Amino acid sequence: MTATDTRPARPRAAGGPPRPAAGGTSVLRDLAMGMRFALTGGRESWVRTVLTAVGVGLGVSLLLLASSVPDAMAKRDARSTARSDFATSDETRPQDNTLLLAMANTDFREGDVRGRLLQPEGPNAPLPPGLSAFPAPGEMAVSPALRELLESPEGKLLRERIPYEITATVDRSGLIGPHELAYYAGSKDLDEAEASHLVVRLDSFGTPPTPEPLDPVLMLLVLIILVVLLMPVAVFVAAAVRFGGERRDRRLAALRLVGADSRMIRRIAAGEAVAGALLGLVVGAGLFLAGRQLAARMSVQDMSVFPEDLTPTPLLAALVVIAVPLAAIGVTLLALRGVVIEPLGVMRAALPRPRRLLWRLLLPLVGLLILVPQIWTGSGDYFNTYMVVFGTVLLLFGVTALLPWVVEAVVARIARGPVAWQLATRRLQLSSGTAARMVNGIAVAVAGAIALQMLFAGVDDEYTADSGHNLQRAQMELTFPSTVSFDRAQQAVDATTGVRSTVGISTAWASHRPIDPNDSLMEVAVGDCAALREVAKLPSCRDGDVFRVHSDTDQGKETLARAKPGATIFVDPPSAEVKAADAKWRLPEELKKAEPALDPLGYERDGILATPGAFPESLRPVLHSRMFVQIDKGTPDAMEHVRTTAAKLSPFAGAMTYYLLKESNQFASIRTGLFVGATCVLLLIGASLLVSQIEQLRERKKLLAVLVAFGTRRRTLAWSVLWQTAVPVALGLVLAVFFGLVLGMVLLLMVQQPLSIAWSSIGAMTGVSAGVVLLVTALSMPALIKLMRPEGLRTE
Repeated sequence: MTATDTRPARPRAAGGPPRPAAGGTSVLRDLAMGMRFALTGGRESWVRTVLTAVGVGLGVSLLLLASSVPDAMAKRDARSTARSDFATSDETRPQDNTLLLAMANTDFREGDVRGRLLQPEGPNAPLPPGLSAFPAPGEMAVSPALRELLESPEGKLLRERIPYEITATVDRSGLIGPHELAYYAGSKDLDEAEASHLVVRLDSFGTPPTPEPLDPVLMLLVLIILVVLLMPVAVFVAAAVRFGGERRDRRLAALRLVGADSRMIRRIAAGEAVAGALLGLVVGAGLFLAGRQLAARMSVQDMSVFPEDLTPTPLLAALVVIAVPLAAIGVTLLALRGVVIEPLGVMRAALPRPRRLLWRLLLPLVGLLILVPQIWTGSGDYFNTYMVVFGTVLLLFGVTALLPWVVEAVVARIARGPVAWQLATRRLQLSSGTAARMVNGIAVAVAGAIALQMLFAGVDDEYTADSGHNLQRAQMELTFPSTVSFDRAQQAVDATTGVRSTVGISTAWASHRPIDPNDSLMEVAVGDCAALREVAKLPSCRDGDVFRVHSDTDQGKETLARAKPGATIFVDPPSAEVKAADAKWRLPEELKKAEPALDPLGYERDGILATPGAFPESLRPVLHSRMFVQIDKGTPDAMEHVRTTAAKLSPFAGAMTYYLLKESNQFASIRTGLFVGATCVLLLIGASLLVSQIEQLRERKKLLAVLVAFGTRRRTLAWSVLWQTAVPVALGLVLAVFFGLVLGMVLLLMVQQPLSIAWSSIGAMTGVSAGVVLLVTALSMPALIKLMRPEGLRTE
């Protein structure tokens, strides 16, 4: 006969894990338990959760910013298109719905000032976006940034150049950014005869110019920039969810002791990570909203946006919200694969198994195998977007995969050195993976930056060329409409502060028939002998001479055939003072020969050169004055004084600054975008390293306190913290340089450019990384000093 145990079952201990249940209910319950532990598990738990949230939040805020860029650019473009003022009226006479508009742009120091003069021709004239009414003659509406500048002491010179009374403010609908300098001024003197090349008649705003599509090379640049800027963010977010992993694993061992199995432990750990990730989403959204409010105060290379423009694209924002918690779960489960959590402890404390190298090498090799075929299939004309992005991601991800193996292999062979060095290397030997995760973001960013620098340097000649300007002969060029007396203009500019010398020449176009649009034109230039020698090689010169200059080009041959001694030419266009039938000039019987030469602008002309005594006085009103100006570089704001003088002479005067290089607008815009994005990523890297450093110090609080209690100098511990960061960073930079060079070479071959290495850029990026390490170490010193206090010896 078998006895039956009728004793009641032992009650489950309060606070222990629930009994396992089947299905998805168990998974959700375990995830919820992990989230509860993260938020209510005591000071250690919530401090770790807060650090994780801050780390994830930094990355999320940058991802939200990146997802806002397409919409912000679209809104800027929409406002720019809405106010575009290209000629839209087919009428040649004033109508009740037309408007005369003249451009009055100028430069002030490093900024551009957009100016427009308005003269409505009827009650239904189109109103520019951003205005509620047309400014009266002598009055103007200004952007808030221009108002602030004009009212400040720094804007005194510009105020003299724009003398209109401020009566209104341009609304944001008429501005592309909060820092734009723009104004609309009323006028009553706009007529097409005064400055026909600047005045247009409009019956509406909003006709944009034909957009110029990006060529394949520039599209490749944009794709690589997006990958390079976003990958460090993704790497850091993945590292942030693993903050405090060692303490978490020890806490999970205690759960094993009260009955939780290994699968349940993993789900609880994933729940803790999800709690930090979800809180990080909230922190990231808060940082993004706070940063968005600061957008109106910030301007990077004349690039600014309104806070309302920075609205994440719904699809991209949803992707961030979904991807971050899923990444937290995935990273946590992957990290726990190498950890054995038992009731009596965590096997991580034992000597870990050497990391496997094969799969780490496969990632960059597969990336190369994807990119290399693009060298032949792309041929500089077409690139497979998905292949380029996927291959680049795999190649750069190889840095993050190889760095833990490299750090482990190197620090395992380091034995001797000072006490601080030994403390640092021993810590790296015990947790090389944690150290590698801290610098993965830097390594990926540097590798991508090296590749981008190589690509930019390789294609730079395609989009940047020598301007041809001779800065030794002149630094500025002024142009004036025909209504401005040349002698008066030259006297005024010569008397301007900071002007060393001026050389002036007046020009017009002429043909052998009156006003024939199908006839080819030749240039007529009038100036004294000194001025003519600036634009041609003269055999001899005195007032009254006329020269014929021609090159071997087709234009020069036409000039030679038509500009014959005694021939009659018609100066075009006529002015209000000179009618079309009277705008003719009979060339003298003696035309001296002159050799063409480059003027300070780098322009070589064909046509007629005449001294003032030879050119008919009756045709002077058709001439447009051009003046080459030499500036005294030692005079502050010399160019601003010259621009102000020119604007006082005529609002239609043009002032151009000479420069050595001319650059494609699209190429310059992409370079500016890279600079803005790199600045944000650099700030993220610095902040992420600081948060990681503080988290690592917090993990070793008790150890630091024990070392101080046993007599270790605080200076020694500070040096050990520096070495713990510097060694992984140095190894990461070596890997980054190698992978960056490989990626850069592949990209150069894809765009059919010769291989070249920008060593100066590599040195600069290495120096910046070293500076980041020193700065992070310095900022972490207060936390280190606090953790070395005796209070760190307390335990429960």
